[in-house]
Parts: sequence; C-alpha cells; structure tokens
Amino acid sequence: MAALRGMAESVRAFGSVFRNPNLRRLQIAGLGSTLGTWVYIVALAVFAYRAGGAKLVGLIYFARWGSAALCAPWMGVLADRLPRRRVLVAADLVRLALVAGMAALAATGQGIWPVFALAVLTSIASTAFPPAQGALLPSLVETPEELTAANAVMNTVASVGMFAGPALAGVLLATTSTATIFAITAGTFLWSAMCLLRIPADARPRESEPAPIASDLFAGFRAIREHPALRVVVGLTAAQTVVAGAFEVLLVVVALNLLHAGSAGVGWLNTAVGIGAILGVLVVGALAGRKRLAGDLGIGVLLWGVPLALTAVWSNLAFALVLFGVIGLANTLVDVTGMTLLQRSADDDVLGRVFGVLESLVLAALALGSLVAPGIVSVLGAKAALVIAGASLPVLLVPVWPVLRRVDAAARVPTEPLELLRAIPMFSLLPPTVLERLASVAAEVHVPAMSEVFRQGERGDRFYVIADGAATVEIDGAEASTLGRGGFFGEIALLRDVPRTATVRAVQDLRLFALERDDFIAAVTGHAPSRQAADSIVAARLPAGAAL
Repeated sequence: MAALRGMAESVRAFGSVFRNPNLRRLQIAGLGSTLGTWVYIVALAVFAYRAGGAKLVGLIYFARWGSAALCAPWMGVLADRLPRRRVLVAADLVRLALVAGMAALAATGQGIWPVFALAVLTSIASTAFPPAQGALLPSLVETPEELTAANAVMNTVASVGMFAGPALAGVLLATTSTATIFAITAGTFLWSAMCLLRIPADARPRESEPAPIASDLFAGFRAIREHPALRVVVGLTAAQTVVAGAFEVLLVVVALNLLHAGSAGVGWLNTAVGIGAILGVLVVGALAGRKRLAGDLGIGVLLWGVPLALTAVWSNLAFALVLFGVIGLANTLVDVTGMTLLQRSADDDVLGRVFGVLESLVLAALALGSLVAPGIVSVLGAKAALVIAGASLPVLLVPVWPVLRRVDAAARVPTEPLELLRAIPMFSLLPPTVLERLASVAAEVHVPAMSEVFRQGERGDRFYVIADGAATVEIDGAEASTLGRGGFFGEIALLRDVPRTATVRAVQDLRLFALERDDFIAAVTGHAPSRQAADSIVAARLPAGAAL
C-alpha cells in the first residue's frame, strides 16, 4: 500500500509539472537549447573533418570542451548576480548571434579558423545556460515532490535532445550544407529564447549589494567545501562522470572487439542506453515523493559501475544490451537525484555558482575519462579496462556510504511544520527548497495552559506557529485577539528589531513550532516577494493594535 501511495503521489507530481505553464516553457526551452547544441556539434565535426581530417576534429573538440570547462564556474556567477530568466535569454541570444555568424562564414567560404573561433565562444556562452536553468527551476515548482519530477522531466528532455539532435543532423547533412545547419541551429536558440520570455520575470537572487567579484567567483567552490551534502553529491557525480567519459570509448571497444558486432553493434548498445534512460524516468517517478535521495544517488552510482564490470564476464550481445540498459537507467537516477540534492542543499544565492562548478567538473571529468580509457585498453586489454572502470565506483561507495546516510538523515523534512509554514503568506512565496530547509529547523515547543509564550517588552528571539491549542494576544493587559491552529505570531519584533509589542498566553495547552531569529530573518528578508508579504502582515496588524 505504501508503494502504491508513493506511486500515486509521483503520478500527481509529474502531472503537476505538465500542468504548470512556466515549468512547461522552461522544459520546452531546454529542449530547443539541447537540440540545437547537438545538431550544431555534429555539423561542426563534419565541417572540421572536411577541412583537416580527424586531427582537426580532435583539436576543435579539445578547444571547445577545454574552454567551456575553464569558464563554467565563472559563468555561474551570472545566475547569482542577475535574474536567472534574463541570463537564460541572454545565453540563447548570444549563441544565436554566434552560430548565425558561423553560418554566414561557412556559406561565404571566409575560412575555417573564424568559424572555429565562433564555435569556441558558443561553447563558452553555453556554459551559462545549465546553471541558470537549474537555479531557476526550484522557484517555479510548488511542492518538493514536483521538484524531483521536474528534474526527471528535464533529464528526459536532455536525453531526447541528445538522441534526436544527432539524428536530425544526419538527415540535414544528407540533404543540405553545414552552413544551412548552422542557420537552423540559430533558429533553435531563438525558439528557446521565445519560450523563456513567456516565463514571468524573476527577481535577483539577493537584494543586498553583491560581494566583490573576486569573492563571488570562488563562492561556489567555498559552498561545496563547507557543506557535507554538496561535497558528497559533487564528488560522486564527478567520479561517475569520469567513468562515463571512459564509457564512451569502452562502448565502441565492446561492440567491435569483444562482441564483434560491427558498427551496428555500436548503435544497438547506444540504443539500449537510451531505452534504459527512459525507463529510469519511471524509477525516478517512484522516488519523487521521497525526501531521502542521497541513498538513491549511491544506488545509481552502484548500478553504473557493476554492469560495466560484468560486461567483461560474458561476451554476449543480448547480455550486454541488458547491462547497458541498466547503465542508462542508472544515469538517469544519478542525474536527477544529484541535481535535486544540490537544489535542496545549496543556498539560493549561491546555487548558480554551485551548478557552474559542477558543469566545469563534468566537462573536465568527461575529458579525463575519454583520455584515460584508451591507455588502459592498450596496456591491459579491453576486459581489464571494463573491470577497472566498473569496479572503481562500488569501491568508492564503501567509505562514502556513511556520509550518504548522514545526508539523508539531515534532509528529513517534518511534514507538519512544512504544511503549517506553507499556509502562511510570507512563507508560501518561498521556493520549495528554501521552505523545506526552514521546516527542517523548526523546533517543537510545548506551553501549558495559562502560561505565557512571551511577554510584552521582552526581546524577540523566535517566530511561532500554532500546531495545536489556542492562545490569546494581550496588549497592555487587554485581550486583543485569539489564535488557533495555523495562527502565527512573533514576526514584528524580528522584522522591525523592536521589543515584543504584545503578550501571548496559552488558553489551552499549546504545541508550537518555533523558528530562531536568524533562520526566520534569512528566509523572509532574502526573498523579495516574501519580504513584501511580511511587511503587509506587519502593516495590517500594527494599526489594529494586535502587533506581536
């Protein structure tokens, strides 16, 4: 029954993603961006090969991925200094202009090096898109379950673009020129920008003056270093991505040298990975309602490694297809749980830079894995390379597993305070990830009947919301109002930094949830719409003489 309830919640969460128009627009924009990127990558490779052969292809790929890896952490700063929708639109428009320039150069035969220079700049501009997209998404969802589901849909969109883009490029290359394909790619970036412009403008992530740029540049690295959950998620993702880079090489080796399945075998194995990735969305759907995803991340990493090692045991195409399908499933599990954990764990004002660091590590790890794998194959053989690459992840999990369990324990969000806070206007406007963290630090407080929660004139140190019982609000000894379940008090002393302006007394035994001053202030004042809602509450209560 619990499993059925969990699946029902997941179905509702996925349904809410598709019903949410702003999430829909963000996902469709992501499809345009991903599709355009893959179409242009294939066309660029063909253009480079015709101009200078395989060596030139390798050179341009190295320049593109290397420059992107170096710039990604710094491009993430934009997502934390500027409104994130604006960063996404700007990234699309810059890429549109650059790729249109590539189309014009290729069409007029102005030389290969200007085209390659624009390709490198396009790769750098592209690194601004994923951090801003990942950082904007939590502000568009309405529940924690919807966040996981939205990440799963985004992963599916990326997978569709990854497979459909090269296929579309192949059709276009057979019927038209690379210059035309570059022009079509520019159109996909325009499509993405038009979808994003239909999402309501968001505010800057923080209202205060930004820190000096030198400090901002390294804030993502500092956040990861100081936060255990971020360290383990980024570390495991980077390790899995090194193996993924090696996997791109090993897949070809398995198809040609171990299975002797020829070029068709490469296609079959890639198809198996794609099918597994789609099935992985269903698995993630069953996990959408879970608050403990660090263990699921560990399982995903394990399922990445073990099938890869088992491929060396039995050189059979059917067996390999099943194993590669499991790897595809594991890839979806790692991507979605890792992204959701980052969104839940990182502070909103540094989230873009955390994603920027991750983007840089992913690019560097892919390059490292693809560089190391051929050397291992040439020295130790294909089977040994498979075992080494596959076994490395389970071995890494042994010391990391206790940390994953602690991350999950810390991530437990009590349902009751979450629902109570969500019903209060100044908290209902917070991003779900911020509201989750706030609910997780709410302390349960019990006050006997006829006892004071606090007295008028005292210093304010906490905000309270009533879970059970009733209380009266007294100003200068006269009763001003009565509060029951869902009633809240204590915000004015915290927001205005003044002594308590009323006494709150328990009429019945009270069960309260309390937020400490620093947690309350950081959440409410750090989000412009919530601060406006809080000021409205204060303004409404003060004239009535019911200030708390």
